[in-house]
This record gives sequence, C-alpha cells and structure tokens, in this order.
Amino acid sequence: MRKIIASLDIGSNTIKLIVGEFIKNKLNILCASEVASKGIKKGLVARKDELIPALKETFHKAEEMLGIPVKEVVLSIPAYYTEAKISEGTSTITSEDHLITHQDLIRAMHAASYNKIADDEELISILPTAYKIDNAIVKNPINMIGHKLSLKAVLITVPKASVNEFLKVLDSIGIKVIDFVTTSLGDYALNHLKEFGSKIGAIINIGEETTTVSIFNKGILTRAEVIELGGSNIDKDISYIYKITKKDARSLKEHLGLAVSDMAASEERITVTDRLGEKLVINQLDLSEIIESRLTEILELSQKQINLLTKREIEYIIITGGSSEIRDFNKLLDKVFTKPHILGKIDIVGARNNKFSTGLGIIKYYNGRLKLKNKEYSVFNLDELEILSGVHKKVSINENSILGKLFGYFFDS
Repeated sequence: MRKIIASLDIGSNTIKLIVGEFIKNKLNILCASEVASKGIKKGLVARKDELIPALKETFHKAEEMLGIPVKEVVLSIPAYYTEAKISEGTSTITSEDHLITHQDLIRAMHAASYNKIADDEELISILPTAYKIDNAIVKNPINMIGHKLSLKAVLITVPKASVNEFLKVLDSIGIKVIDFVTTSLGDYALNHLKEFGSKIGAIINIGEETTTVSIFNKGILTRAEVIELGGSNIDKDISYIYKITKKDARSLKEHLGLAVSDMAASEERITVTDRLGEKLVINQLDLSEIIESRLTEILELSQKQINLLTKREIEYIIITGGSSEIRDFNKLLDKVFTKPHILGKIDIVGARNNKFSTGLGIIKYYNGRLKLKNKEYSVFNLDELEILSGVHKKVSINENSILGKLFGYFFDS
C-alpha cells in the first residue's frame, strides 16, 4: 500500500496543503498548494465567510495538480494554550505467549490518558517517554515477553474551542480531519537532528503574525509559548516609515532587504511610489536597518521566553518559519545567539522554503505515529491511486498539432 499523507497548515498569511508520499522512508512531495489566507487572526478562525472560499481554492488547486480531490488531512493546530501533562498507563498482556504487540502499547497509551483530559480540552498527542515490562525498564517493548506493560507519557492538549471551529469549517466543505498535530511537534519532526534526541533544546518559528517558542526535552515537547510579533510587523515598520502600502513593503523586504545591515549596500536601490503618489528611492542599507531592528527584537524576546520556559541548560536552538527566509538571516543569528543555533533548511523538492516547515513536519510526525501503532494509511483509496498513477489516463492529441499531423500522416497512409 502506498503511504500518502496530506497536511493542512492554516496560517495567518497563507493556507498550505501538502500531499507527500514516503518511498523507502524518504518523503516525496506530490503536491504543494498555497493560497493567500483570509479569515484567520493569529492562527485562529476569525471570519468563516472569508476562510471558506480560501480553503476551497486551496483544495481546488491541489486537485488540479493531482487529478483527484484530497478529502482527508492531518490538521496543524497553533501552539496557543498548548499544555503538556505527565501521565502513566498500564496494560496487562493477555496473550498466551505473553508477547507484547503494538496493540498492547496502544492500550497502555490509552490508559495513560484515561480520565486525565478535561471536558474543555482536546487530546492531540500522547508521547511515550519510558517503558517498563513488569519491573524492568526497556527501550522498546515490542516483541518482548512480559505480563504487564507500563509507560510514562506526555499528554499534549489544546482547548476544544481552538479546534472545533476548524472542524466545522472543514466539514462544511467536505474535508475530514483524521488527526491534529500542534505546530511545535511538526517543526521538531522536520528540523531535529538525531543527536538532539538526548538533549534539551528550543525551536523558534517566526510566522506572519506570531512567533512560537517551543522547548523539547529528549525529543518530547514540554512547553510552548507565543510572542505577538512576526513577519507582518516588519512590513508595518517599512510601510509606516516610507509611507507605502503593506504590499509594497513586503515586496521590498523580500527582494531588496537583508537581515543584517552590515552586509547591505546603499548603492542598491529601488524606486517605489508612496501613498501620496510621489516617487521614492529606497536604498538597501536603510531598508535593512529597519528589518534588522525588528528581527533582533523578535529573536531577543524569543531568547527571554526560552529562559522563562525552562531553567535547564539549552543545548541547541533551531530557527525556522517563513520570516527566516530573509537573506543573510543566518548572519543575524550569529550576532544574537551565543548558544549553538541552526537555521532550518528544507531540502525537499517542491517545498524548499521554511514557510513549509510545519506542513512538512506534520506529515513526518504522523508517519512516525503510524509506525508506532503499526498501521498503514493512505489519503487515497485504491481507485484513486490508480488514477494518480495514470492507469486510466488517455493521451489527448490535437489534430492540428505537429504530433497530431504526424499521427494523421502515418495512419492515413
């Protein structure tokens, strides 16, 4: 069975629908549909009437690329009010041979969450941290012999109110949500390195309106907080100072600006028209000073937030999100951080931009959950997979085209 997973990341700037397939454990992008977001404020539903058309367009674009509709998604949930709880669960091994299976593991995970979730909370992930068979600590209990499996786990929850609105909107356009993944878990799944598995670190995702700071201890999400600043604040700064539209400000940031003014040149210039209709010459040096000032503030606030979220020694910091794509961003990180830091880099054909970090990470995270539960899944059924593979596709040849005329020549002769 082909393993194809679709993720939906509804951001404040864009809606991103990614369909990816795992082939020999390597993620390949089949489709990446992106549409300007509407009706979203700081990651939450604000205006359904504006969001629904934008979502429909996103799924329509994906269908045009794939040839079949996407009807099921794993949905990203913003880190707003994410809560992590420590819990324990136990499962009795009832099989005759007492061989521990994935089903025993799932029962222990369910036991860890039983009666632990409040009525107004939604459980979106159970992360096992330690296993014990009878009285012996083990690394992986699957296929081992025992009478009782116990585990410690972190339960990740969010308020139901923050997910119910998304469910209602997606259900109204015929889209089924098969699971939720918080943005922090997606970012970690995509960007972490194997050596981070035993360390304590942080991930900073600089989005459009907010910046999310997440703490991970040995690969387990422990805390997450949101800073009310993001890439749009840079656009507002540029727009205010030069008295230009936010659209022009964003274009200047993306095409002329640098993250550090040290690397900028005053000779590099662009002429724009301000809101009064007057021509204005903007040079790269002045523009970059504006960008660097706001980015430095965001990064320094992120550093302070890390210190508030944990008293433990941080061993790595990963920075990602769309705003980290500003040129020379890595040089600004060297100026701000003294801790070991890494700028996220996506090297997957079809989505080589940090704005896809969460969406790609969700696919990788969900694939890991499928492996843990020993389950197979594809967003498409067998008939749809045949269409996707081109089994039923027919080649349409215009008789007026060169190829059509050649066919006519050979078959008419």
